[in-house]
Amino acid sequence: WDKLRTDPVLRMFVISLGFYGMSTFEGPMMSIRAVNSLSHYTDWTIGHVHSGALGWNGMITFGALYFLTPKLWGREKMHSMSAINWHFWLATIGIVLYAASMWVTGIMEGLMWREVDDQGFLVNSFADTVAAKFPMYVVRGMGGVLYLTGGLIMVWNMWMTIRGAKPVTTALPSNATPAE
Repeated sequence: WDKLRTDPVLRMFVISLGFYGMSTFEGPMMSIRAVNSLSHYTDWTIGHVHSGALGWNGMITFGALYFLTPKLWGREKMHSMSAINWHFWLATIGIVLYAASMWVTGIMEGLMWREVDDQGFLVNSFADTVAAKFPMYVVRGMGGVLYLTGGLIMVWNMWMTIRGAKPVTTALPSNATPAE
């Protein structure tokens, strides 16, 4: 656990596995007829897709880039480990806000579309559902801004690593030859 706590690359991989597991559980669950009738054509599906894309694929890509950048440019480590930590927390909180707001909005939207009066007519108009979703769209926007801010921090950190850090030099023992 100490390695997980101190190694933000590793931390990106672990959180990506969490989002992978969540997406692979949620996908088959959404195929159940009762769940699908609620979630189909709603923002729930959008939240599901984005939790997989940004949470799983995004975080594993960030982790791979943080691992590869120093190695490809012959650097000892990334320019700023605290910037990696900031990126991790901004991206994690951002994707949780983004996806959770879409899950909540999707369930609300599906329930509003199911609500009918005693004659079978829809109770809520399209404008009613859009107005009800607005607060969650604000949360979604905030989550997206946090996630994007984390990505911009990563770009800055990679740039500083590539241009500014000293290259790694491997010193050979005095009695060793390069072939050893």
